[in-house]
Amino acid sequence: MFHVEVRQFPHVARAFNLSRQQLEQRILAPWWCGMELVLDRQRFTPARARLLVYEGPPLDSAEMGLGRGWANATRAGRDVTAQVLEHARGQAPAPAGDSALAQVKQALLERCDGGPVAVHDVVALAGQARLGALVSERVALAEQAVWELLHEGRVALVTAGEQSGQAGTEAWRATLTAWETWAARDVSIEGSSPGRNPNQ
Repeated sequence: MFHVEVRQFPHVARAFNLSRQQLEQRILAPWWCGMELVLDRQRFTPARARLLVYEGPPLDSAEMGLGRGWANATRAGRDVTAQVLEHARGQAPAPAGDSALAQVKQALLERCDGGPVAVHDVVALAGQARLGALVSERVALAEQAVWELLHEGRVALVTAGEQSGQAGTEAWRATLTAWETWAARDVSIEGSSPGRNPNQ
């Protein structure tokens, strides 16, 4: 079983007795994508938080009582943080040579020809390119496609509201790693005119 601790001052959250699937879906997928992680009703940002993963025997309620769970998990288990994160990286959409990634990028560019495309709609394009994929995998694929097209200068990130306009490179990470971006309709992607400087 896997036991997890996430720290981001001043908060600490822990989860015990996770299966490999639970670990990957609840913790590693959002962590590797840079998405906000919610654990024990606390919100953590991977860029600012610290993750520890231990593998060991399952803990019963007596072993977790009175705040002793983490001490018992670390005493009886072994630190596998580096290994599980490396495995998660290997499961993420490949940055190059990935036909699904290329398909999403091309589909997004074609959709942008007809006008701005809401960022959360890119997840639907990812689902078409990788049928049967987990939700976390579709979001990761969509995020990778948007990220690469932004860096290639082929699309622009557009925000709505009082701060409407094209977002520069300094705002990309903050926008794309916010869950609200993928759930709402006030951030979109539009085609980029040739020669446009994305830093402007």
